[in-house]
Amino acid sequence: MVPIEIDGLSKEFPGDVLAVDDLDLRIESGEIFGFLGPNGAGKSTTINVLLGFVDPTAGSVSVLGQDVQGSEFAQTRHRIGVLPEGYSLYDRLSAREHVDWVARTKRADDDPDEILERVGIGDVADRRVGGFSKGMRQRLAFGMALVGDPDLLVLDEPSSGLDPTGMQEMRAIIREEAATGTTVFFSSHVLPEVEAVCDRVGIMNDGRLVAVDEIETLRDEITSSSRITLAVRSVPDELGLETLDGVTNVQVDGSEIHVDCRATTVKPRVVRYVDDRATITDIVSEEPSLEELFNRYTGDADAPDEEAPSPAEVTA
Repeated sequence: MVPIEIDGLSKEFPGDVLAVDDLDLRIESGEIFGFLGPNGAGKSTTINVLLGFVDPTAGSVSVLGQDVQGSEFAQTRHRIGVLPEGYSLYDRLSAREHVDWVARTKRADDDPDEILERVGIGDVADRRVGGFSKGMRQRLAFGMALVGDPDLLVLDEPSSGLDPTGMQEMRAIIREEAATGTTVFFSSHVLPEVEAVCDRVGIMNDGRLVAVDEIETLRDEITSSSRITLAVRSVPDELGLETLDGVTNVQVDGSEIHVDCRATTVKPRVVRYVDDRATITDIVSEEPSLEELFNRYTGDADAPDEEAPSPAEVTA
């Protein structure tokens, strides 16, 4: 069974708003998949279709072996743990009562105290959520998503409000879940967080999937600026590195030469060129970050959020 299989998905909203355009995507069991894109790219619409909250205009979507438009999908949702970005909690209920409510809804036998301990708020199980900080509320919502040992976790901005320790703890739990076969669909704007935990990433832009692969593979495939820094005993007066094919910029800072290359394959030529003219004492190679890859594929990532809102309010 393929946990997520999307074939030719398109979703159009009134006013000729094409939120998702001919999306094909397959995600395997136990995979941690990062879903990226600027505001309005189609990410939220795709997630809403995956959860059966929005019907596709065209194409087919199967989640955990079930057609999301089928009559049986309501039961399939019990096998999905969801941490939505715009969740709501009940201020007058305690953390334990929240987890217990989800367990009863899913007919799961989870111990609420064990769940709360796992997400780091076991010591406040009996406190009303109205007094929780944003980070504590996020931990609780994540714990609620873990109830029932889900086969699929759908996490939308899961690290929102968490401090660095909370982010590390969440990453550890996500890896633990994936190690037991749970598939994780992870949408986030925190690119270092995605880079740290995801096996593959997909990048959406203007409703289309413009890239999907392992991050390292995307780095190798993209024609991206890549920097190498060479420390030398002394910099020759007339180095002439700018004339080397594939070199886009050269900066000299004391005994260090910073060279921007059009592609990573240019770096060995840079090293040989400098080694013929100076004594190299150190080499530091900088690969394109996920943020650089993201910007290359999406262009201006600061566009306003024009994506169609969810027609259903998801209450955690």
